[in-house]
Amino acid sequence: MSDIERRDPRREWILRNRLHPLHESVAAQSSPAVYTGPSGLLRKNPHQVGFIGPNGIKRIDRLNLNGAGAQGGSRKAADAVEELPLIRIDNPQTYLLAVMTLAGGRLTSHDKDVLGQAHALAQDFTSESGAQEAAVVAVIFGECKETDLGLAGADRVIHFDGDEWQGYQPEQQVAALQALDKWLDPAFWLFADPAPGTNETGRRLAAALGERPAAQAWQVNGETCVCRGGSQLTDIERPTPRILLLMEECAAPVDETRHEAIQIDPPTLLPVSAAITDMGRLDVDPNSIALTEAEFILSAGNGIHDWDQYHEAARVLGATEGGSRVAVDDGFLPRFRQVGATGSWVTAQVYVALGISGAVQHLQGIGQVNKVVAVNTDPGCDMVKRADLTVIADTQEFLAALLDVAERERAAQKGDQDVA
Repeated sequence: MSDIERRDPRREWILRNRLHPLHESVAAQSSPAVYTGPSGLLRKNPHQVGFIGPNGIKRIDRLNLNGAGAQGGSRKAADAVEELPLIRIDNPQTYLLAVMTLAGGRLTSHDKDVLGQAHALAQDFTSESGAQEAAVVAVIFGECKETDLGLAGADRVIHFDGDEWQGYQPEQQVAALQALDKWLDPAFWLFADPAPGTNETGRRLAAALGERPAAQAWQVNGETCVCRGGSQLTDIERPTPRILLLMEECAAPVDETRHEAIQIDPPTLLPVSAAITDMGRLDVDPNSIALTEAEFILSAGNGIHDWDQYHEAARVLGATEGGSRVAVDDGFLPRFRQVGATGSWVTAQVYVALGISGAVQHLQGIGQVNKVVAVNTDPGCDMVKRADLTVIADTQEFLAALLDVAERERAAQKGDQDVA
């Protein structure tokens, strides 16, 4: 046979056309997902990772919901969770305590990074047989709405629940952490930094224990850690202390294993004579809050046609107003309301994008948002792809329905108060 390589134009056309019904079979024949490289190492072909969704967009299925064993191309997420390997630590020899921040009773992405860092440090505590002897304990104050902390990496959970733990209680929290330190003698304490409340608690605990913490640490192992300093312009390397205040993305979150999340009853605490009293939250004008600090943002784009309706919706919902560059350039919103790489980078818990298609600069500005809700008439726009929840509708109709629901809810609450 001839050694001349022959081209197959039809086969090449099928490889280029990801929507062709024969694309997957031809691609699998031409380049396997895993192959041996010239150096003898196994290589993964990134083009073979994932699957083509119904819209022709390539998706990466990390839970294998669309694998060969899936029925009808989909399975319930709960079934996939059961397939994750369960890590059991029956008799831990030491503990790593991670104090959770929680936003609205839910774990933040920063919390999950802290738990991931705790497990990276726990790998150093292994027995001669190779079994892990360190347990990661999630310490929670106040309300918690998470139903399965084991998926985030918690081997044990200590929950200080009750009205006395709600709100700003730094002295009481530090007293509880001191009791845990005396009881469990943890190898490491881990806190999120910066994070509202948690970083302060970590510093207060370090002062109470007479130890020097590592603040704004972002590269940590059992021996050394690298911390940001000089307005985050320099890196400082130092031996790893016992108390760590960790920056976001310090480690990858736990997503390939599940853990037991066994509840541990907290120790009995002595009464604390607090010098600080939490007087509760004060109602403030949402628009007086800077976009970079807002938790709930109602953002307007080119799809907004009734601006009076938009402002009314923001007022009724108690949301901070934001907008795309188009809305700002057209004069509907002031410049300091612009969200994006050329405006403000936001870290809201909920970001509702009304009629925003999703330019690259805007998507960069909402990269750290927890939940994005997109309202748009174009199901293929980039904002819809980024969103956690999408409503395909006209923004004016959506806001009208939203205001109607809010008005009925407000009337029902008023009726309950009158009955009481």
